[in-house]
Amino acid sequence: MLLSQLAQGVMAVIAGVESVGEADAIARRLQDLGFVEGEPVRVIARGPLAGEPLAVQIGFTRFALRIAEANRVRVALGAVS
Repeated sequence: MLLSQLAQGVMAVIAGVESVGEADAIARRLQDLGFVEGEPVRVIARGPLAGEPLAVQIGFTRFALRIAEANRVRVALGAVS
């Protein structure tokens, strides 16, 4: 499942970030921000225009992501500890 498909308020665990190449700046930036395998994540809000941007939370940090960026993050349900 993609982060962009996660329902608001549902906890999931990051399964990975899709990279389109070794020099993929978006994938690298997402990983640098904490979007790494095993981290719990949830969508806390969606914007009014086609649900964009998404407000997501990892730990105590909140981020605003475009749908295109959230489509790069794979998540898994049911593995949150």
